Amino acid sequence: MSDQQPPQMPGAPWAYAPPQAWPVSAMYRRRARILTWLTVIIAVFMVVALVVSIVFLVLADADTRNAALGYLALVLWVGIAAAIPVLLAVAIPGAAMRRRVRQQQQAGIPFW
Repeated sequence: MSDQQPPQMPGAPWAYAPPQAWPVSAMYRRRARILTWLTVIIAVFMVVALVVSIVFLVLADADTRNAALGYLALVLWVGIAAAIPVLLAVAIPGAAMRRRVRQQQQAGIPFW
């Protein structure tokens, strides 16, 4: 009676393993890099627009004949406000893709 085996669980043993991530392709890594650079470029444009709008406001405040510069500053602010959703739409997927690429590189998973 001592050589009896314990009862086995029904089903395949691999059905209970955590799913393995597919290795990232070269195209996936390239798109992650492109989204990251687009994020940087959009953020730089937004910072430049903010600085230029402040300069426009200072110039418009200094001379009443340059009142149009104040309106241009407002137009730049509207452009900055419109660029925020675009920045988020590019930055969030880019960061997630870069994190996946970095995790697979650290894990030593070969790429295609």
